[in-house]
Amino acid sequence: MARLSAQAADPLANVPPTININTAREAELVQLAGIGASKAQAIILYREQIAPFASVDDLARVKGIGKATVDKNRNRLSVR
Repeated sequence: MARLSAQAADPLANVPPTININTAREAELVQLAGIGASKAQAIILYREQIAPFASVDDLARVKGIGKATVDKNRNRLSVR
């Protein structure tokens, strides 16, 4: 019998973890497409000074982050 590769045996092995934008640190946020250190800091400041994110779409309210960036990362984001 052929052995399954680790990836075939566990299809979730290469799925990147979901990032909670209400609790993520800068190091986690910069792993997202189109998010560098300055945008990660803007996300953190927004949620601390204005309001926590009620939905993933709220991320587009942060200066410098548009709908396209939200859409690129949608499958990796949560607001748990």
